Amino acid sequence: MRASLNIENVRDYLARKHCSMGYLMGSGFGAITPFCSCSSIPIFLGFTSAGIPVGITMAFLITSPLINEVAVLLLMGLLGWKFTLLYVVIGMSVGILGGLFLDTIKAERWLQSFAAKALAKGKYGQQDAVKTRLKTKQISYKERHQFAKEESFEIFGRVWKWVIVGVGLGAALHGFIPDGWLQEHLGDGQWWSVPAAVLLGIPLYSNATGVIPVMESLIVNGLPIGTTLAFCMSTVAASFPEFILLKQVMQWKLLATLFVMLLFSFTLVGWLFNFFTPFL
Repeated sequence: MRASLNIENVRDYLARKHCSMGYLMGSGFGAITPFCSCSSIPIFLGFTSAGIPVGITMAFLITSPLINEVAVLLLMGLLGWKFTLLYVVIGMSVGILGGLFLDTIKAERWLQSFAAKALAKGKYGQQDAVKTRLKTKQISYKERHQFAKEESFEIFGRVWKWVIVGVGLGAALHGFIPDGWLQEHLGDGQWWSVPAAVLLGIPLYSNATGVIPVMESLIVNGLPIGTTLAFCMSTVAASFPEFILLKQVMQWKLLATLFVMLLFSFTLVGWLFNFFTPFL
């Protein structure tokens, strides 16, 4: 997919879409592109410079770290297709609703000045840019194959350390936390366990692939599925490293709004999964 995907074409395509469809498309592109939360700043600036509304851009950025094809396959093996499908739908919904909310409150007013200027310039020059854009050079099969190979090594080089961290943390949780500790402190019947799990996930960081072993270990140790998902979603999409990088393009008000929105969303997801798990 990446060998055939041109980020400039993605930006131009989203720029031509109506906002209501743009949120869905932005979230959909986020779901099929393997970007972690900490590699999203250049993409944010690129979309902003293209004049794409902040909400559509954020729909992409929220969904991208939560969902990727490798994590979906691993999650399917761990929880089955019903939970995996529900997770994908909820992950995309968080991105879509989050983007819609940020556009509703006019979040672009809280961008850093250079990002706000890039957005304004992109909106004014968007139509002319699309009309005058040169045609993308056709890429041969050999070039696509070479790109795919290089991209595979690049993704492996970027992901392997987080997979090791995830496996290591999973082993630590499984081997060093006393049996029953998680069930006692974050177990069933404790409404506060889900928001507590979300808050515990913030200081950590992993990508969607590396967090799967942690998820498996937590479930084996007795943590409810909803609480586990809330913890892992917070680790992947609301971590300190991500917000440190986002401070480069966002003012504190927008960061705080995004932070609270994600915490509320992940807490709600955890509660819903815990409630519906017996019926699945």
